[in-house]
Amino acid sequence: MPILLFILIVILIAQIGFWDTLGALFGAVGALILFVLIVAAIIGVGVNMAVRRARRRL
Repeated sequence: MPILLFILIVILIAQIGFWDTLGALFGAVGALILFVLIVAAIIGVGVNMAVRRARRRL
């Protein structure tokens, strides 16, 4: 699997150019990081709401 990723990166560099490819990779990594942060925030808000509801019942 890693060799396929390496070949894909080499093809992207050959077709688009190094800096465009590097920017695309950084953009993709940034998008994934933002997605994970948003999911973590949504989970945190959900847990917070659940804890508040549980405290009201007790």
